[in-house]
Amino acid sequence: MAEVSSHRAARRVFSLGWWLRDGSSGRLVLAQWPNAALWVWIAALLLTWTGLLASHSAALSGVGRGALIVWALEELVRGVNPFRRVLGAVVLAVELAIFV
Repeated sequence: MAEVSSHRAARRVFSLGWWLRDGSSGRLVLAQWPNAALWVWIAALLLTWTGLLASHSAALSGVGRGALIVWALEELVRGVNPFRRVLGAVVLAVELAIFV
């Protein structure tokens, strides 16, 4: 009986639905409207790209990276599905690797 149970658990982990479904509602979630931290990162990125605040590009970059780290931590801790948690972990690892 334990072997059947572990086989089902392993099969569930490898199913796309398990990775992408919200654990509480069961709906598929790939992306959601950005939260405040992601909006700050998007704004900093756009301001950097447009060059409107070119004299403050280092500060904008720092604010943007800080906001992206906050977003990644939120996804890692409170992501609605395993895909979102892994995405948060990957973004956090990349940002910390760049930071160091």
